[in-house]
Amino acid sequence: QVQLVESGGGLVQPGGSLRLSCAASGSIFDANSMGWYRQAPGKERELVARIITGGSPEYANSVRGRFTISRNNTKNTVILQMNSLKPEDTAVYYCYAYKWPTKYWGQGTQVTVSS
Repeated sequence: QVQLVESGGGLVQPGGSLRLSCAASGSIFDANSMGWYRQAPGKERELVARIITGGSPEYANSVRGRFTISRNNTKNTVILQMNSLKPEDTAVYYCYAYKWPTKYWGQGTQVTVSS
């Protein structure tokens, strides 16, 4: 069983930065993959970034070059560093961990990019 808690969301101006953290209560070292999704009002949830165990980070085209995902198995955390934020990045961001056969979700954290 894994429980995920996100933090670090908030209001930021366009061009600013935010750092989202996801803390896992259980061990994540054997998770097949971990990452972040987001869901904007009226839109479907979309994958933002993920790290597949043994692989390289993967990013949505819309955030590549601006966002960086990192995973620390010792500290049971996943970090999403978001730079050069745009209004279209506004959404609720959800952390996930996939340990076959279950996909665990956090409760979400709001990110609002607005002047």
